[in-house]
Amino acid sequence: MTTPPIATVNHLFLRVAAAGQPRAVLWQDEFGAWQPISSDQIYQRVRALARAFLSWGAKKGDRIALIGENRWEWAVTDFAALAIGAADVPIYPTLTGEQMAVLIRDAGCRIAVVSTRQQFDKLNSVRAQTGLERVVMMDAPAADGAIAMSELLARTDARGSERDPAFDALTAAAKPEDLATLIYTSGTTGEPKGVALTHGNIASNQNFAAADYSFNSTDGCISFLPLSHITARALDYVMYNCGAQIAYCSQFDKLPQAMKEVRPTVIVGVPRVYEKIRQAVEQKSSASAVKKRILAWALGVGSQHTDAVYGGRQPGSLAWKLAQKLVYVKVREAFGGRVKNFISGGAPLGLDTARWFAAMGIALWEGYGLTETSPVIALNSPRKQRMSSVGMPMPNIELKLAGDGELLVRGPSVFSGYWQKPAATAECFDAEGWFRTGDIARIDQDGFLFITDRKKELLKTSGGKLVAPQPIENKLKNSVYVAQAALVGDKHKFISVLISPNFPALEAWARREGIEAESRAELVTDSRVVGLFAALLSEVNAGLASFESLKRFKIVAEEWTQESGELTPSMKLKRRVITERYASVIGELYADEASARGESEN
Repeated sequence: MTTPPIATVNHLFLRVAAAGQPRAVLWQDEFGAWQPISSDQIYQRVRALARAFLSWGAKKGDRIALIGENRWEWAVTDFAALAIGAADVPIYPTLTGEQMAVLIRDAGCRIAVVSTRQQFDKLNSVRAQTGLERVVMMDAPAADGAIAMSELLARTDARGSERDPAFDALTAAAKPEDLATLIYTSGTTGEPKGVALTHGNIASNQNFAAADYSFNSTDGCISFLPLSHITARALDYVMYNCGAQIAYCSQFDKLPQAMKEVRPTVIVGVPRVYEKIRQAVEQKSSASAVKKRILAWALGVGSQHTDAVYGGRQPGSLAWKLAQKLVYVKVREAFGGRVKNFISGGAPLGLDTARWFAAMGIALWEGYGLTETSPVIALNSPRKQRMSSVGMPMPNIELKLAGDGELLVRGPSVFSGYWQKPAATAECFDAEGWFRTGDIARIDQDGFLFITDRKKELLKTSGGKLVAPQPIENKLKNSVYVAQAALVGDKHKFISVLISPNFPALEAWARREGIEAESRAELVTDSRVVGLFAALLSEVNAGLASFESLKRFKIVAEEWTQESGELTPSMKLKRRVITERYASVIGELYADEASARGESEN
């Protein structure tokens, strides 16, 4: 069944309100039990919060800050802000108070909604630097200086399916050109910029993004990617729009258990989610020689049937059925056992990862988009797919390639500019109004889009050779012992790499090898550990051209995370942060560059 198009996000909300879905949302209570929220309850809570905003003088065009983890209150705040004609400003809860203050001040927010006491304390410490007049806190009891959301929503559930015609009319009055949200890009380089998306930008993307998937009320997903990121928010809108169920998971480390309990039918994850599943399977199998052989055999069997898997066909060979029973089904069980659609977005998916999952009987549908495009530009689907591509462009999006290979896009889901930054806006559009994505791409003869790398992240050796780092980094991350890798070597004679290990796997290997280390700093300098990674580099280098091969490497003793600043919320590397933080280490790699022969070493 085709979902009717929408003109604004508010039309989507009114569709949710009318759905009559008794279990539209699931959330976990303090005991870990999953509790349902009906579509009627969502409506009443949105209505009550919107009334509170209005009573405080909030009006159309205002901006309301939203700081919190994935939870039902996040969605209620989002819908309530949009219902009164305001725009929300989602802010990552991992930011510091000072960083939050910069964004709130830039957006001109007078109201903020925060999730926890921790978030309130961060914000309250810098409140004098902002123009905030009121702060709402999702958790109860509220701190001094905050208003408890529970008080604002008191007695709403008792209203049942009662509707408020005046509120519905206000909600329906939103226009496609109205500002819906300001999303500040996390920024792999440079300062954050507020991406101004209208109702029409988001709605035009929603009308096409899930067209080839046929989601409906029998489907369900877990909302775990940060809702401050457009990818997660757009997925939730798709699910709401199709009448599917959304289960909110506020902590990433609870996701494995949540998948077993909720058993979703749809998973949308950044590539790192899939890489972690793969590494967990390989690490578990490495504990036993028999299990390791069985996994290798199952992968070999599956690799002969990847075309069938991507074509939606069930292989019929006896070997495949046996491998499915012994191995493949266990991988699916890690996702809850019911997933029909596995989607990857937010960052480039490595081809080796896609092939590994295909050999496990799982097709990963990779998509591509940007915050500035609301977000989906292209997407693979069960109907149209090509492994290693990011799919076919959305019907409402035009594509073309600039002379240097940069992808340019145009269409109604493309934003009109950055908040109060006319110079930055002018720079990202060409004279004909095409948006410069900053990504190097190619389009094959059938129209499938392939993203090669970020234009600004290409490394250029002193010999003039261009090296795309992401495909090589993805090859390194195929190893169970690598969590993250960052190529360096721009303007140098050769390419090197910094490696942040997957410490649980590396430490388990070290114990098996009898390596005793008092710290991670000591562990990564052990000659046997260095030898392990040197062998990995040799394996990766075997498939690379000489100019892009990795001549030197350094294993760092730190985990790179979003919290420590090296990764964006979608798990992409912040290269500028890494190169600045490890400037002395990189300097050591190239200290004898003029006379170096370039052998791989640590």
